[in-house]
Amino acid sequence: MKLSIEQSWHEVLKNEFSKEYYLDLMSFVGAEYQTKMIYPSFDKIFAAFDATKFNDVKVVILGQDPYHGPNQANGLSFSVNDGIKFPPSLQNIYKELQDDLGIPIPTSGDLSKWAEQGVLMLNATLTVEASKAGSHQKKGWEIFTDAVIQKLAEEKEGIVFILWGSYAQKKGAKIDREKHFVIESAHPSPLSVYRGFWGSKPFSKTNEFLESIGKQKIDWQLIASNNATYIQSSIKLDF
Repeated sequence: MKLSIEQSWHEVLKNEFSKEYYLDLMSFVGAEYQTKMIYPSFDKIFAAFDATKFNDVKVVILGQDPYHGPNQANGLSFSVNDGIKFPPSLQNIYKELQDDLGIPIPTSGDLSKWAEQGVLMLNATLTVEASKAGSHQKKGWEIFTDAVIQKLAEEKEGIVFILWGSYAQKKGAKIDREKHFVIESAHPSPLSVYRGFWGSKPFSKTNEFLESIGKQKIDWQLIASNNATYIQSSIKLDF
């Protein structure tokens, strides 16, 4: 089984796929999925790219790792499927959403509606071992997602980059602020949320900017689908 990515992203990133770091990364990832419980499920590794085509990107919300608890990670940063308890960071995102725009706390943790409107929900590291936060860091994913950010920053204009926390801010340090709108604040994690995340109003600021350049604003309101509780399993791969 091979890892595939949406066609527009494949065209933009095709040079990455033959580089030594990426080939080494795929060897590592393949071995991990064969022998351990890895999140998200293999078919969801590139879910963020499948959900938001390159030319449709209007906003980037940058996370760090996928969730490492059972059934949580679904390939979109900060997102979980319907029926899954909201992780603390997502709870705090929803509280800020309510305070910022008056939107009721959603009943669904699935952020795919945002992705469908042009919000790229990107993690810096796209895989993680169960119960081991950061376990797939420094294996090559960061180089790949740096290339994603660079392509967006260089080839497009007027993207909103939402950078929560010092990690995301360092990763986005080279973004041209003259071409793009960058929103920076503390991370929504319970450990840092009181350091400037509350009251940062990223959702209204994003929409104000998009409207100012003639783009359609994001409808941030979320409604749960009728999907059953998401059950995740490992996939055995032939690498």
